[in-house]
Amino acid sequence: MQKTPNQKWAEQIAQHRKKCQGIMELSKSIRYVGLINEYGRTLTGIFRPGLDVLLSNELARNEFFLVSTMFAMRNKASSAIGNMDSVILKHDKVTIIIFQRKEGIYYISVNKMVTPDAINKIIAKIKKII
Repeated sequence: MQKTPNQKWAEQIAQHRKKCQGIMELSKSIRYVGLINEYGRTLTGIFRPGLDVLLSNELARNEFFLVSTMFAMRNKASSAIGNMDSVILKHDKVTIIIFQRKEGIYYISVNKMVTPDAINKIIAKIKKII
């Protein structure tokens, strides 16, 4: 029996969620892992239990839209300067690690106290999953 489009979509989301769970398990310093599409819509996302959520739903939507827009605009320059490996955004409260892949944009929030060396190790481990 052939799968319906809804069944195929549900399977894809389940696969993406499994990858996000794998990323979450890499380090206790990871606060949030999500996959957003090219329009900034969350396909799947996981928060570490017991931590305060820093962004309201509206602020998260705005943040994800901004990131997706930045990547869409940046794609035009990639033919000249090459594909992007990852982006690290350091904020006062968290560090954000972003990867663009064909399935979407992985958005990972990490505790602020993580050292740059530890961030690089987390990035290397994430690349093996995605």
